[in-house]
Amino acid sequence: MTLTPDIRWIDTAEALDAACGEVAQAEVIALDTEFFREKTFHPVPALIQFSAGGPAWLVDPLVVDCTDAFRRLLGEGPLKLLHASSEDLEVLAHWADVAVAPLVDTQVAQALLGEDPAMGYQRLVQHWTGEVLPKDETRSDWLQRPLSEAQCLYAALDVVFLLKVWEHQREALERLDRRDWLEADCRELLAQALRSEDADGQWYRRHRQLWRLSPRQIEAYRLLTTWREGEARRRNLPRGWLVNDRVLFGIAERMPENRYQLAEVEDIKPSLIKRDGDTLMALVKQARQCEEESLPQALPSPMAGEYKRRMKALKRVVNERAEHLGVAPEVLMRRREMEALVAADLADEPLPLPEGWRGECLAVPLQRALDEVEIE
Repeated sequence: MTLTPDIRWIDTAEALDAACGEVAQAEVIALDTEFFREKTFHPVPALIQFSAGGPAWLVDPLVVDCTDAFRRLLGEGPLKLLHASSEDLEVLAHWADVAVAPLVDTQVAQALLGEDPAMGYQRLVQHWTGEVLPKDETRSDWLQRPLSEAQCLYAALDVVFLLKVWEHQREALERLDRRDWLEADCRELLAQALRSEDADGQWYRRHRQLWRLSPRQIEAYRLLTTWREGEARRRNLPRGWLVNDRVLFGIAERMPENRYQLAEVEDIKPSLIKRDGDTLMALVKQARQCEEESLPQALPSPMAGEYKRRMKALKRVVNERAEHLGVAPEVLMRRREMEALVAADLADEPLPLPEGWRGECLAVPLQRALDEVEIE
């Protein structure tokens, strides 16, 4: 394929609608975005790229609002290809106010073919086509205008080769009878993108040291992180600019009863106490007054023997199945999911076993592995 594609710049609504008309009947459209988010919570769209095998269209979102024709293109009709799509989906949802569907994420597809589950775009293109794409503009200023010729070429190639890559991936997936797996995983990607605000209340689960906290401290940390996520979104600030996880975890550990104790939390900034101290104290108080039966359960220590035995048994099952299928173990099950299984088993609660194609591969052997550990 050529490294000098036909590039079309779009800076009017009329030109965007005309481009949509040209690709509306295509079966597959490759999509990509460039954006900036160093100083904001929401990504600032800087460029929208798409191609259906002909020209590479570069849309300037700094001067063009999304049109109804482009929303229809994104939300229905042709299959949309993206690579490592999570942030692109966020950009498009913010700019176009529409969910992209149907979707194929070529990074997910590659993982299901037994390759690196986090393979980057340049390496993906080289893997399937032998072409070496330029990398010089990876850290470019995409908000500058006009964009340089090198920037436009880099952006165009991000969608031009995606179509060729998908041709190879589709054939390989169908040979392995894994096309359904990909479609299920991509539907889940879209579902996660649509429930981003609902996920605020689950952010606390990401912390690797949560097991060190009591149930009441866990509840405080949950309330604090849920507040931080909502406020960062409302103020449109990076979450770390408002307050990072480490400081919130420190507040939950200390459960301060006044501003003096709050000020003793390691790395807390006086500006945060001045601006949001009353809110933070109110959230801690809410956790302190929460009824016992409403508190989350304490998490088991990963240092305990009974925990280690269960994790070892689950890892063995996942590794064996992954080797049999020729995929990376984390494609089948992430560590956090195994930890949730162990915690539920130790608490004698229903097991959150995987569903869908992963459930078909893993549910029975995972259950059997835990049962056997209990018998030992």
